Amino acid sequence: MTRTLKLIAPIAVLTALAVPGFAQNAEIDINGDGMYSYPELQAVMPEMSEDDFTALDTSGDGLLDAGEIAVAVEAGILPG
Repeated sequence: MTRTLKLIAPIAVLTALAVPGFAQNAEIDINGDGMYSYPELQAVMPEMSEDDFTALDTSGDGLLDAGEIAVAVEAGILPG
């Protein structure tokens, strides 16, 4: 193993473990997949419209991933 790989490997592992942990909010993420769907969010935030959700879903895949959730939490749109 090269010196660079020895330094990068632990960082990669910690990053991989941290991202799903951040996305998990059992009150919202009912199915536990680490992402928020529109129905999951609307169940706890009935005021959220489909247009609001679409604006947060920058990847356009119909789910909010950890990065999209982090941006929305930082902006005060989603609970932390």
